[in-house]
Amino acid sequence: MTAAWIAGTPLEVSDVDERERAIHSGPASTALPGHDSSEGRQLRRWLVQLMAAERIIAAEAAARNVTATRAPALDELADGPGMLQLGSVAAALLAQSPLARAMFLAVTGDIRVEPDRIKRYHDSNPELFTDRTFDEVRAEIEHTLLALARRRAFIEWLDGRTAALVRLAPGYEHPGDPSQPDNTHRH
Repeated sequence: MTAAWIAGTPLEVSDVDERERAIHSGPASTALPGHDSSEGRQLRRWLVQLMAAERIIAAEAAARNVTATRAPALDELADGPGMLQLGSVAAALLAQSPLARAMFLAVTGDIRVEPDRIKRYHDSNPELFTDRTFDEVRAEIEHTLLALARRRAFIEWLDGRTAALVRLAPGYEHPGDPSQPDNTHRH
């Protein structure tokens, strides 16, 4: 059986089963939901999203001749709050995969922050800089805005590639898809 197709290549349910077994035998096993529960099915849906993203990264890296040899450390890409901005799949991908971090740089390496944006940020947030001049905080602001812009660009790129390349089998819909029966996000 197939859980998803990534660029036409199947992601087999047996591969999802194997990944689920691996995480259930790891250190977080006591915090994980049971396989046949609603939360367990949501975990499997999330695993399919993660595994599809891993395959996208591998294919895109191969097409661009990107390797993990010069991948940055995770903390060079995002701190704790920055990881939350990425979403769980992208955050997990970057946390576990040097190749994904190398692709992050390949996808976002050309992004720059315009000087007027740095100045506008400074002027719009005076309470953050009460004891320092603009010249003293300019590099810090640029670093913050650049990191944010790169995270956003990576998420947009990954979401776009996922939308273009991934087709999910029934029962493996995105965990947040309101049409699937285990979705618990209600208003």
